[in-house]
Amino acid sequence: MNMGNDADARSRIEVLRDRIRYHNYRYYALDDPEVSDADYDALFRELAALERAYPELLTPDSPTQRVGFTTLDKFQPFEHAVPMLSLENAMTETEVIEFDGRVRKLLGHSGEVPYVAEPKMDGLAIEVLYREGELLRAGTRGDGYTGEDVTPNVKTIRAIPWRLFNPGGGAPLPAFLAVRGEVYMDRKDFAELNARREEAGEPVFANPRNAAAGSIRQLDSTITAGRPLKAFFYGVGSVEGASFETQWELLGRLREWGLPVNPKSRLCSGIGEALEAFRSLAAERHRLPYETDGLVIKVNSLEWQSALGEKSRSPRWAVACKFSPEQAETRISDIVVQVGRTGVLTPVAVLEPVTVGGVVVQRATLHNEDEIRRKDIRVGDRVLVQRAGDVIPEVVEVLTGKREGGERPFTMPASCPSCGEPVVRREGESAHRCLNRYCPDQVKAAIAHFTSRDGLDIEGLGRKIAALLIGQGLVRSAADLYRLRAEDLEPLPGLGAKSAANLVAAIDASRKADLADFIFALGIQHVGSHLARVLADHFGSLENLRRASREELEAVAGVGSEVAAGISQYFGDEYNGKLVDELLELGVRPVHTAPAPAAVDTFWSGKSVVFTGTLEAMTRQQAGEAVMALGARVTGSVSRSTDVVVAGRDAGSKLEKARKLGVRVMEEREFLERIGRV
Repeated sequence: MNMGNDADARSRIEVLRDRIRYHNYRYYALDDPEVSDADYDALFRELAALERAYPELLTPDSPTQRVGFTTLDKFQPFEHAVPMLSLENAMTETEVIEFDGRVRKLLGHSGEVPYVAEPKMDGLAIEVLYREGELLRAGTRGDGYTGEDVTPNVKTIRAIPWRLFNPGGGAPLPAFLAVRGEVYMDRKDFAELNARREEAGEPVFANPRNAAAGSIRQLDSTITAGRPLKAFFYGVGSVEGASFETQWELLGRLREWGLPVNPKSRLCSGIGEALEAFRSLAAERHRLPYETDGLVIKVNSLEWQSALGEKSRSPRWAVACKFSPEQAETRISDIVVQVGRTGVLTPVAVLEPVTVGGVVVQRATLHNEDEIRRKDIRVGDRVLVQRAGDVIPEVVEVLTGKREGGERPFTMPASCPSCGEPVVRREGESAHRCLNRYCPDQVKAAIAHFTSRDGLDIEGLGRKIAALLIGQGLVRSAADLYRLRAEDLEPLPGLGAKSAANLVAAIDASRKADLADFIFALGIQHVGSHLARVLADHFGSLENLRRASREELEAVAGVGSEVAAGISQYFGDEYNGKLVDELLELGVRPVHTAPAPAAVDTFWSGKSVVFTGTLEAMTRQQAGEAVMALGARVTGSVSRSTDVVVAGRDAGSKLEKARKLGVRVMEEREFLERIGRV
């Protein structure tokens, strides 16, 4: 990365941003990527590296900035100008045919009614507002009339463009667009997220819908940014500067503007084809990458939709055809307890093998003792099992009527099944924990995390080898890895001289650790690979991070109060402090290689800012995002509590009021200097 000067860097950065936005459009909106994931990642990494090297060229709307924003104290209300109504459900094909009959009767139409059939995503409904193509605000459905403003969280989702796409020769962008869609999580991503949470001792999500809803409703958007969320859009609440005649045309226009639309949507000539679409989707639902619980059938003509109107809570022109949940009956033969990296004990039901949704299920997590008691689950019970989100096996219901008298209630063990140490349950927690930091199962998981690809990436040292080293008494913590010698490893089963030498060499090479990789490897709660990089870039050294106060941590862009608490607790813990000291004494030298970013100007922290007039260098939305990233709050009106009014060209009454109240006024040039843009 050799840029001749700032002009070269600026030019390359703009090229990279345009390419990444274009490839996002191809991938999310058109479902037709032109480059491989590896090539896309290479572009993204190059852009991130250039922005670290030239922090003065970083802008709030860069594709790299979907990492979280200022932490919220609470959600603000989000009012829907046009209510987001719920849908009437049809549980059988007969009910779908009855729906079609009502539609034709109300329209006075004797022939076939064209419909659009769209998979019903089981996620969280949202509305996103765009003004002149720029993302303005986003909110949840709520009660249909008022939801919650979740703009910072929605802006972390790569599938949702900050700026609508306007391909050459396409329809012009609308002046205003209130577009509606569903935020969801793919099954594979959901399973991986739950696996990480279970390993970290955090509660797992019951299904992808809960995971998506919980992620969007985080007050700390850096947590949302770390969740693999996606979105599909299916309609509009209101639009200015564009018009459509049919639902099918509307979907095509949304896709053209860069908003992802489910490619499984179908145009149907009548209710017969719509039912065929339903049967086809039901047959392949388990092969889809995401969870869908049915099919939405909508009258295609928007004029007919308007004529049909709405009932009190649902439109007359649409119906949701729901799939029947797939469940199976089996028996719980045993309940075993697993110990995770943080010492949390998780009860797991061992099942007589049963096929659910085409997959053989033999185990199901029972989460915790409270959940077992709530469902009154006993060893030997006949139970109904389903795959939550068609992914995670769960016990839905105990068939108490089939009990024979020999079933045994479950009690969480008083001693850890891995190390035998006492198990505790802290006040206010549902989890039982083993507090022995040298517990073999905890150490295995901790070492696997420490040596993982996003950690120190020690080749050849996975869970199997970690278990072998722990079982032989050679390793009790990650620090012990750096005490190993080839002659210690040669006698171990499955190794030998060459493998032992290679493993010791790989461990030795990891002493020259990248600081971000080392921070991730420590396993600090809430600190994933991206946040580890943010912390490394901000503090520059491990010692600076260890000494940082809660207040200093919360001042880092992208670190909220919950994350800051987790970092402080980690480094304040005696065991963790000893582990880090041992690693350093054994020659592990975490080094920050990336250029340090420009210092954050604390001037903006906590200030209330109002923008008025037209700015030349950026939009008011972009300016607002810039100061919010520096800790300010942006409001729409001037009052005595306003700290700064930024006045652009043709500023009006807000500027006059600011002068009357004695509020500090900045012209655009001073504002740009204050945020480091000139």
